[in-house]
Amino acid sequence: MSDPAFPDLESWIQALSKTSVLIELAALALCVLLAWQLAKQVSKAFVERELNSIMFGRRIVDGVLFPALLLCLAYAARKLLMHSVPLALFKLAIPVLLALLVIRMGVKVLQAAFSETPAVRLLERSISWVAWAAMVLWVSGLLPLVMEELDQISWKVGSSQLSVRKIIEGTLTAGLVLIITLWISSAIESKLLRHAKGGELSLRKAFSNAARALLMFVGLLMALSAVGIDLTALSVLGGAIGVGIGFGLQKLAANYVSGFVILAERSMRIGDSVQVDNFSGVITEINARYTVIRSLSGRESIVPNEMLITNRVENLSLADPRVWQSTNVTVGYDSDVDVVTRLLLQAAAVQTRVLKDDAPTVALMAFGADGLEFRLGYWMGDPENGSDNLRSLINLEILRLLRVNQIEIPYPQRVIHTPQTQAKAGH
Repeated sequence: MSDPAFPDLESWIQALSKTSVLIELAALALCVLLAWQLAKQVSKAFVERELNSIMFGRRIVDGVLFPALLLCLAYAARKLLMHSVPLALFKLAIPVLLALLVIRMGVKVLQAAFSETPAVRLLERSISWVAWAAMVLWVSGLLPLVMEELDQISWKVGSSQLSVRKIIEGTLTAGLVLIITLWISSAIESKLLRHAKGGELSLRKAFSNAARALLMFVGLLMALSAVGIDLTALSVLGGAIGVGIGFGLQKLAANYVSGFVILAERSMRIGDSVQVDNFSGVITEINARYTVIRSLSGRESIVPNEMLITNRVENLSLADPRVWQSTNVTVGYDSDVDVVTRLLLQAAAVQTRVLKDDAPTVALMAFGADGLEFRLGYWMGDPENGSDNLRSLINLEILRLLRVNQIEIPYPQRVIHTPQTQAKAGH
C-alpha cells in the first residue's frame, strides 16, 4: 500500500510552508515554460495543421501535447529533486497533471470524433469527474484502501470470479482503449480528407469509414477482453447475428454494402447534382448507410444507399456538367418571324449563365391554334445553381422585349356556340 502524499491537513500546510517549496515552484514554472515552448515549436513544424486538432488545440495550451509534455518534464524534475530537497508541491502536481491529461485527451477525442450533443457533453463531464475523483483519492492515500474494499465485493459468474474492482478496472481500460481507437481513426480521417475533392473525396471517405469501423471493432474486442469477458463465448452471438442479417436485417446490410460500393466505384460523388425518385439536389454527404441530398430550396432528403444502386439515378455532374434547357413562347400570326427570332436570341444572350460557345437556338415549332409557337433552346454549365431561376429570368426578358417591340402574345381563341347562333345557322 502506498503512503498518502499528505496524511492530514496540518502536515500539508507544514510541507508547503517550507522554503524548499520555492525551489519546487521554480522548477515547476520552468517545466511549464519549457513544455509550452516545445509544444509551440512542434506546432510550427506542422504548417498545415488543423486549428482545432487533438494534439495542438486552438491555442497550444488546450491540446493534448502541452499537458503530456508538462507531465513528463514534471516527473523528470521530481526525480532530480527528490534526492536534494524534501518534496511537497510535486506530490500534488503529478496527480493533478495526470488527471488534467486524461481529461484533456478524452474531451478532445470526443469532440473530434462526434458532433456536439447532450450525450457527448455528459460523457465529457463524466470523464472529468472520474479523473478528479481518482486524483483526490490518490493524493489522500485512500485509493489503495478503496480498491481493496471493492475487491472484497465479488461474485461468481459461470467459471469466472468477478468483483467490483475488476469491473471498474476493466471499464476504465476499455474506455482508454476506445478513446485511443477513436483518436487513431479521427487522425486517419483528417489526413485522408484534408485536400480531397470530388471523386477522390468519395474514395478517401470510403477508406476512412472502413478504417474507423475496423478500428472500432478491434477496440471493442480489446475492451471486452479487458473487462474479463471470454471472447470465445461470442461465437454463438456472432452466429445469431449472422442469421439475423440473413433474414431480418438484410435491408440494413444491403444499405451498408451499397454505401461502400458507391464510395469505391465513385459513380456518385459529394457535390454532384442528381435526381432520385423525383427529388433533385446536390449530394452533401455519403455515409455508410445513407446519402444526404440537399435541394436548392433547402430541403434535405435522406436516401438509403440501396435505392441509389438499384434504382435509376440521373447524375448531371458525372460526365458533362452542361445542361440543355428550353422555353416556349407563342406570338400572333401577324408578327415578324425574323424580329421574334432576334429578340428571343437577345433574351438568352444577356444572361451570364447561358453558355456562349454553344449558341442559343430558336425554332418555329408549330402553327398553333392561337399563334406561332417558338422554342428557345440554350445551354448552361452550372445546374447546381438551379435551372428554374434561369428560365424565369429569360422569360421575364422575353416578355419585356416583346412588349417594347409591340409584339402580341395572343390570348387563347375559343368559339362559343349558343342556341341563337345555332338557330340562325339553320335558316
